[in-house]
Amino acid sequence: MAKQSSVNKNARRKKLVARYASKRKTLKALAADLSKPAEVRFAARLKLAQLPRNSSATRVRNRCELTGRPRGFYRKLKVSRIALRDLASKGQAPGMIKSSW
Repeated sequence: MAKQSSVNKNARRKKLVARYASKRKTLKALAADLSKPAEVRFAARLKLAQLPRNSSATRVRNRCELTGRPRGFYRKLKVSRIALRDLASKGQAPGMIKSSW
């Protein structure tokens, strides 16, 4: 099990990303639009820099939904490799069986 503080910190980041997503999207589009004057694009970049750092989507860490483990994460299933193996062994992951030889 991961540290609870790390899991909670990541949850706070997810909330910030959701709150500022539309604002970030408009500012990024404005900053990248070459048809606008350079002053407008620069002002958009300054406003983008004023937003909280944790509101950027790249700051969110993919973590296992069951254990909070940050490494060995399967995006499609949203669990770590260890949790997936446990689920497969118990027969709770549909279509998966644990191999043995």
